[in-house]
Amino acid sequence: MNGRGGVRGAIARYRGRDIELKSPAQLEAMRAAGALVAATLAAVTEHAKPGVSTAELDAVAEQTIRDADAVPSFLGYHGFPASICASVNEQIVHGIPSPSQVLADGDLLSVDCGAILEGWHGDSAVTIAVGDVAPADRALSAACRGALDAGLLAVTAGAKLTDVSYAIQEACAAAARADGADYGIVAEYGGHGIGTSMHMDPFLPNHGDPGHGPKLRPGMALAVEPMLVAGVPETVELDDGWTVVTASGGRAVHWEHTVAVTEDGPWLLTAPAGAPDRPAR
Repeated sequence: MNGRGGVRGAIARYRGRDIELKSPAQLEAMRAAGALVAATLAAVTEHAKPGVSTAELDAVAEQTIRDADAVPSFLGYHGFPASICASVNEQIVHGIPSPSQVLADGDLLSVDCGAILEGWHGDSAVTIAVGDVAPADRALSAACRGALDAGLLAVTAGAKLTDVSYAIQEACAAAARADGADYGIVAEYGGHGIGTSMHMDPFLPNHGDPGHGPKLRPGMALAVEPMLVAGVPETVELDDGWTVVTASGGRAVHWEHTVAVTEDGPWLLTAPAGAPDRPAR
């Protein structure tokens, strides 16, 4: 027993006392895992063409991860049967790769990927435009990526956890106004702490008022991951027990980075190797 149950446990989690703090060397190790995830997503993106199945993309991802002497985080996680989540069109998250899910021109494909390298996790997601994608779908994806960028910039020492949530929410609202569109934030799913495990405290909502939750401290690492849908963000879980889709059948997108809190600002642990690893303002 760790003594963190009941009311005392809830208070400890709220104040951030149960959030794993990493040393600079440990964050460097997470950076290595994150760079591998970025390389894996780049390989998947390169292969994501019309006529390619999501099972083929899963094989590319697993091979890339294992070639680096790492382990796919997702494979076997609570029984999940693949190395990536591949969510197409109305699928929001946790889509199971399949030989029968063949990409077509105009599809939106959200790929979520995790890897464990020397005991440390990286986790990131991208939405890929397959072939000639409709302008409205590209705008939806751009709005979600912009919301991710806004959330990453809010991951600063001394901020409160929901300052990140609020930044995501406000960026989504601004994009909807600019595009004259209706973008819905998926409320049931959100970001999370990450480090020696893939999912750790705290849970990071993608919407909410600022100024709540634990204070962000150097050494914390978060997976920031907004999910947006076109229209009303009501969801349905399919009978496979994993795949989450929009109730309306509208398109969905998902973008994610793992980011560390440092004295010098947010550090993108899942940026590609050699690329800027500080979020652009």
